Amino acid sequence: MKSSLFLILLGLSIGTATGQTFEEKITSASSVRLNVTGVGTFGNAFRGYRDGTGDQSCEYPVGSGKEHLFESGIWFGGLVNGQTLVSTSAYDNPRGYTTGAPGFEFTVIPEIPFQEKSTLFSSPFLTVDAVSHQDFIVNYTDTNITIPGTGTQISEHLQPLGLKVIQETYNYNFTFSDFFVIVNLKFVNVGNRTIDSAYAALWSNTVVRNINVTPAGSGGAAFYNKGGNGFIDSLGLAYCYDHSGDVGFTESYIGQRFLGAEDKNGFHHFAFDSTFNTRTQQWQQENFDINYNAWTFNNSSDPVFFLPGSDNQRYQKMTRGLNDNECWSATTSGNCPNGTLQEQLNAAGNRSDLIAVGPFRDFAPGDTIEAVYAFVLATKNEDGNPNSDNNATQRENLVANADWAQTTFNGEDKNFNGILDPGEDKDGNNEITRYILPTPPDAPRTKVIAKENTIEIYWSDNSEFSIDPITQEMDFEGYRIYLSKIGFDVAGPTPNLEFVQAAEFDIPNNGVAKEIGFQSIILEEGIQFENDSNVYVYKYVLESVQNGWQYAVAVSAFDRGNPASNLASLESNPNANDFRVFAGTPPVSDLKENEPFVYPNPYYYGAAWEGRSNFQEQSRKLVFANLPERCKIRVFTPAGDLIDEFLHEPGNAGQDIRWYETFGAENANENVFSGGEHSWDLLSQATQIIGRGVYRFSVEDLNTNQTYQGKFIVIK
Repeated sequence: MKSSLFLILLGLSIGTATGQTFEEKITSASSVRLNVTGVGTFGNAFRGYRDGTGDQSCEYPVGSGKEHLFESGIWFGGLVNGQTLVSTSAYDNPRGYTTGAPGFEFTVIPEIPFQEKSTLFSSPFLTVDAVSHQDFIVNYTDTNITIPGTGTQISEHLQPLGLKVIQETYNYNFTFSDFFVIVNLKFVNVGNRTIDSAYAALWSNTVVRNINVTPAGSGGAAFYNKGGNGFIDSLGLAYCYDHSGDVGFTESYIGQRFLGAEDKNGFHHFAFDSTFNTRTQQWQQENFDINYNAWTFNNSSDPVFFLPGSDNQRYQKMTRGLNDNECWSATTSGNCPNGTLQEQLNAAGNRSDLIAVGPFRDFAPGDTIEAVYAFVLATKNEDGNPNSDNNATQRENLVANADWAQTTFNGEDKNFNGILDPGEDKDGNNEITRYILPTPPDAPRTKVIAKENTIEIYWSDNSEFSIDPITQEMDFEGYRIYLSKIGFDVAGPTPNLEFVQAAEFDIPNNGVAKEIGFQSIILEEGIQFENDSNVYVYKYVLESVQNGWQYAVAVSAFDRGNPASNLASLESNPNANDFRVFAGTPPVSDLKENEPFVYPNPYYYGAAWEGRSNFQEQSRKLVFANLPERCKIRVFTPAGDLIDEFLHEPGNAGQDIRWYETFGAENANENVFSGGEHSWDLLSQATQIIGRGVYRFSVEDLNTNQTYQGKFIVIK
């Protein structure tokens, strides 16, 4: 997790040098890396690739370089004494969030900090009232007409609606739910006026590109105008994909789905013809609807896909959708000279889109409206047809993932009618509890040790005591060990972490699964390691692995499933505890008995373990092996001129060269080394590229003062 708290410390803001400051965080429990800010925006306009932080905007899957979102934010509009008012947290702006600019009308509430919570016992943010594996909670308001702490006026925002927003985002690391981030929005009327015919909306400018192939923003407008868009009416799901940008290196969708809403009048969803009124305890007719709109980014000239400039135009977009237009689809009639709107949206372009829901009636002072959305990510279901086909088969994974987001939101409301029916109250609190998922066992607490051509994996038995929240049973069944394919990290511009199952073990003699048993992996006595309080009960050894290459290894736990609920066996996410391991030589104590050496030797530029990168010359790597625990390594020209020198010490995580930043673990602490090897980037102390030829090196043992000298060859 990266946090931009440094913005606060430096007194800087996003968009201007002297404006409002606020915190931002990036989701890290799931495989989605979504930027979330304290002023109601999502994504960072790819700023992280320009300012050197590398902060993702909406990357999926993690480490792939596949970005999906320029920026997103909330809109809220309604009628106050007959006047149309709309407040927005984000709006079409080529710079993204800009303090005080039109459309960026929500501001922080300084006395309420950005919070993080988690249900994970291993998280430092573990809290009893957490909802997901990683909750972000922020509060912001539209009540200010100037930026707090400054004299900067917010343009075109002289009449706020009088809103406070409590925003919570949820994300999970389960394999069946690590592809979405839920956004729960509570709009509180803190003003003194009733808002009628209110609408809540999520605005997004989705852009799907692979920044490992095409650097973010390169080429100006040409970088952004390659997306295709669409909307699935029955699901309330807007989506975007890469139509003609980095085709072959993206192959993914991003969607925004409306999940449900509630106010003092009851639960609302566009799929219902009526709602259960919680005040009168009766069903009543309603016209609650979902409206989808899209327009060319920052362009107001199109009569249909026009950028809404005024509050009246924004409210018009919120109350009337393209999905109700007579030219929406081939099944509707009308004079559509440019083809259906769906066909036009599917063409390449750069579009903003809006999903609005309402109306909410009689939003009086003190009332709260809760509206819930989800950002849903998915890989394209390959069918052999081009991306521009954008057919139902290609969207199957997106639809399935969106359904999991809806299932998560529904929780105890299994038949999704907004009321607590008999048999649904699993926790006995007499109300619908949402955000309940069937859960696999907890991920095993794991320790990985790298040795020469060998990887040892240890894990504890904590998974065996996990209780499923649906069945209230300990339904643990077994473990699986996974290993990545060699070269997964450098095979192309998009890392392809495909785990291969190396082994499986399960509880014997219970009539479930393969009944392999734990005899071959259980230790006679649990063991502990230095500075580690965990007790490890099991051990598995991976042999014949290649030294110097990166392997991802993981241990998962799975349960026996629940046939009565038609629920298959669930498995903890291997990505929740995977380690990046580099087998190699152990530390040596005598340089005469175990002489240091370099590999590959000779070294050829573009060695097999080097992948494509925007920093290609800084992403090279050769390895010094048979090193003492603590030593200094020096590299010389044949004439004896010093080229570079660096320290090798216990705990080295490869942080001194870029290769591990580009291709290694997201968290450097998850890189595991054997202790007797150290990589070098073939750059001088002045970061200059060395030429071909013979080079000398020396190793000085800092514990014994022994030294060794050797040679290696560089061939271009």
